Amino acid sequence: MNWIELIVHTTTVGSDWVSDCLMELGATGTMIEDKADIPDPSKPHGIWEIIDPKLLDDMPEDVLVHAWFVPDSSFPSILSGLQGRLDAMRQERADFGSLLTDTRTVSEDSWAEVWKKYYKPFYAGDHLVIKPTWEDFSPAPGDRVIEIDPGMAFGSGTHETTGMCISLLEETVRGGERIIDVGTGSGILAIAAALLGAGHVLAVDIDPDAVRVASENVAHNHVENVVTVLEGDLLKDVPDTCEICVANIISDIIISFATPLKEHILPGGLFICSGIVNVREEEVRQALLAAGFEILKTEHKGEWTAFLSRRND
Repeated sequence: MNWIELIVHTTTVGSDWVSDCLMELGATGTMIEDKADIPDPSKPHGIWEIIDPKLLDDMPEDVLVHAWFVPDSSFPSILSGLQGRLDAMRQERADFGSLLTDTRTVSEDSWAEVWKKYYKPFYAGDHLVIKPTWEDFSPAPGDRVIEIDPGMAFGSGTHETTGMCISLLEETVRGGERIIDVGTGSGILAIAAALLGAGHVLAVDIDPDAVRVASENVAHNHVENVVTVLEGDLLKDVPDTCEICVANIISDIIISFATPLKEHILPGGLFICSGIVNVREEEVRQALLAAGFEILKTEHKGEWTAFLSRRND
């Protein structure tokens, strides 16, 4: 199958907004190509020693947000709507870069190769390693390795948010908990929760491609007896409750979702959320407090924020 690949030129600070905008307009997936996300191979540290130094030389100076769309009759109106948003944002935020766009037609195989060379194993937490299925890795004693084939559910691939969620899961999972992963994507957090000892994990995503990919990854990691993958719009029509909910999604969804989420978290239960760009931190914090959550911990990595909160009533 062929796809239309749309590429927006921006900056690190503008990349999250551009990615969110593209997803709102119907992109099947996005990927942020940012030189700042690749550690300097001249200063190796642990897992990053496997990166080829030439990788940095080959990366563009602009931050490129890639998005993929089905090539149907709706795409011209999507492109027109995007241009309107970019024109308006260009006037408001000089630090978002040029916001120029390129388009091209790519095969699914070509699409995969765009991001495969940038997706490498990394520690997400103290002992949990996320490793793409095509990469080699020798784990250290005590490491738990999650093998992932992101497929069309890869999303932006920003591992800071994933890492913070996994670190918070490492802190809070004691064993046997019921956990809900909202917006599971490729299933990384659901699999991590299972490997940490959760009793049951419900992984939900609205995207059927994500559900398919997450199901395959769950089976590949042999945790299908713990993780159930479900297609759904957040937790609408889902009766399940949990001791811990985790959501690595965008700020607007967390803000709108905080109040209805409470009925799915048992009193005293925990809510881990990330995907929050730092400039939205206070807005999300106030939404959580207004919904009746107590903020237990706030973490930052790069441009991103994560919260650990508790339902008190």
